[in-house]
Amino acid sequence: MSNSQAEMPKYQCHKKVWALNIQQVYSVGSQNFIVPADYGYDDFPVSQQYIDKHKPQAGGYYVQYEDGYESFSPADVFESGYSRIHTAQLNGT
Repeated sequence: MSNSQAEMPKYQCHKKVWALNIQQVYSVGSQNFIVPADYGYDDFPVSQQYIDKHKPQAGGYYVQYEDGYESFSPADVFESGYSRIHTAQLNGT
């Protein structure tokens, strides 16, 4: 079997991200908002550029990486790759 037919190397994600499950995405005038499904979080604005690039949908996840990059992940993809870290684990206790 040549290298071009071999299975590609597999990788496992080890990134820590911040994420909120999305209940709703809506617009008021030219401003776009995400309504988190997670309890205790207010609606927050996102740019039109974010909406156009990521096309977030209810049920998926708004994701923010350590460098501040914002993304969207469908629920099945996110939930199969990430497990919630509790605050105590982040603080090392």
